[in-house]
Amino acid sequence: MKYPKLLEPLDLGFTTIKNRAIMGSMHTGLEELEGGFERMAAYFAERAANDIGMIITGGIAPNEESSGQGARMSNDEEAAKHRMVTEAVHGAAPDVKICMQILHPGPLAYTPAAVAPSPVKSRIAPFVPNELDAAGVQKQIDDHVQCAVMAKKAGYDGVEIIGSAGYLISTFLVQKTNLREDEYGGSYENRMRFALEIVEQTRAAVGDDFILIFRIAAMDMLEDGMSWEEIITLGKALEKAGVTIISTHFTWHESAVPTIATMVPRAAFTSVTGRLRKEVSVPVITSNRINMPDVAEEVLARGDADLVSMARPMLADGAFMRKAIEGREDEINTCIACNQACLDHTFSGKLTSCLVNPRACHETKLNYLPTDAAKNIAVVGAGMAGLAYATVAAERGHQVTLFEAASEIGGQFNLAKKIPGKEEFFETLRYYGRMIEVLGITLKLDTRVDAEMLAAESFDQIIVATGISPRTPDIEGIDHPKVASYIDVITGRKSVGQKVAIIGAGGIGFDVAELISHSGPSGALDRDVFAAEWGVDFENHPRGGVTGVEPKVAKSDREITLLQRKDSRVGKGLGKTTGWTHRLTLSRRGVQMMNGVEYVKIDDDGLHILAGDQPMLMEVDTIIICAGQNPLRTVYDDLEAKGLPVDLIGGAFEAMELDAKAAINQASHMAAAV
Repeated sequence: MKYPKLLEPLDLGFTTIKNRAIMGSMHTGLEELEGGFERMAAYFAERAANDIGMIITGGIAPNEESSGQGARMSNDEEAAKHRMVTEAVHGAAPDVKICMQILHPGPLAYTPAAVAPSPVKSRIAPFVPNELDAAGVQKQIDDHVQCAVMAKKAGYDGVEIIGSAGYLISTFLVQKTNLREDEYGGSYENRMRFALEIVEQTRAAVGDDFILIFRIAAMDMLEDGMSWEEIITLGKALEKAGVTIISTHFTWHESAVPTIATMVPRAAFTSVTGRLRKEVSVPVITSNRINMPDVAEEVLARGDADLVSMARPMLADGAFMRKAIEGREDEINTCIACNQACLDHTFSGKLTSCLVNPRACHETKLNYLPTDAAKNIAVVGAGMAGLAYATVAAERGHQVTLFEAASEIGGQFNLAKKIPGKEEFFETLRYYGRMIEVLGITLKLDTRVDAEMLAAESFDQIIVATGISPRTPDIEGIDHPKVASYIDVITGRKSVGQKVAIIGAGGIGFDVAELISHSGPSGALDRDVFAAEWGVDFENHPRGGVTGVEPKVAKSDREITLLQRKDSRVGKGLGKTTGWTHRLTLSRRGVQMMNGVEYVKIDDDGLHILAGDQPMLMEVDTIIICAGQNPLRTVYDDLEAKGLPVDLIGGAFEAMELDAKAAINQASHMAAAV
């Protein structure tokens, strides 16, 4: 057996989890969607049928003040809706457990009725929370218990109570958000009381044959956050109070340390869980940036945890565990931690999905069913759009020939993978390369095609995914030797000087700034480098893991300025959950950012601009152009002129931004319908 630790059952006494892999909690938006329970049932059932050990749902609120208009579990009517989910999971796999997460956001709730131990506003929250009085505290305890009782009635095998992330329970635990002077504030013993009473009363209400998980912030990444001694004390007290399992979480949402972005090393935080595991006797779950079975196996083999939670990896590939069991890990569609279609959607109020797997959360809407009439299809271009179309079409039974002018597949992903912190992008290329082999796609690299060549081969359908070319802005002197395209810089075809101006501050501009300002190993590959750059002390674990620890970021030896025409904040269009990390990283390296800039001309002296209507000369050695893209449509236009059956996808269809999410999604839907 290749993964003996991962595939080992876990005996809980009254029940058994079939293996050590958990699909961790992730709110998807299906919870509030009309018809969402049917879709949620299909979403979870597909993962259950593919041998995950246990599923934990997205967060469900226990009452109105915790949910606003969000999903809730407080009465029989709401429980009846959830039964659709539990019956689907148990019908697909009777031995798979499903637990419902009880999430009370407290001060982070999007409602003026938000409550907290004290009226301390989170910097990321819209409202100052209402301070709970003694009756209000008891109501919140009672509502948590009622929520768990209803979850059991709905057919769930257990619940996870989340006591981390800056949500209600965690704000009782941390002194700076709990200013109370009654029995729920002051000493740590008092600050723990709220959490412990919820657990004790929930256990009494649901009985002993129900999984009760409590999620704590084992390292909350907050200045003056919880100390290691407090975390141990809480863990031991939770065990006595009746929890079945302790789940470790890392960070509060308002923390200035990334924990889930692609720049975070794999399994970066599991050693913290491992230390807590030595202090308690109940099983312990670890999480964060564990995205392949070999990583999970290593974590378990080191003794860092009893169970491994993988949320986004189960979005990326619903058959993750089946492939691991069958030794097909090279066919896993790996989560690259980009967050673009999952968490960025979640925190923007959009339905969650996955960049590399647009079927995620759309299992009732997007399916790759066998075709009744196999076609001979040519796909021109092996970037993300072409790869997605080719593999989906071939999976459905079509005969596919994939043409690529370059010597490797991947298109613009081959640039992205060179950016420090984006090493995970290699995994997507590995996945598609393997699927080309598995599905029998004919791949022709180093092959530049034209309309005459394609017309001669009598294809039933031709898909043009030829991508983009960098846009050259209309600036006097744009052909000056100082000027370089982002492609030339990323591929190393053109050297970069010591004083640099980057024209264009979208995702590509930030990537280029990251590349040319970076020195030393990537933090995504080295936990010590990551810890130093973000000011985390894993060894000594000061309060919050960060208190008193200064980030050690090497200033770039280049003078770099990132420029944009728009008056909006530079980087405003970056991802909601990761954009701040890129802005902060570059700022710490000394990269300057300017908005509202007009480009006048480029000459031997440098870049002439207008900044706030004031002329300004930037005496730079290199000017890197990251000013958007133009679609490459020549082959498509020629094919269309010949009247051949042709469709356009990806960047060649829409080139305003390099958007792998949109390209893969569009291509997958089109291939599902051909």
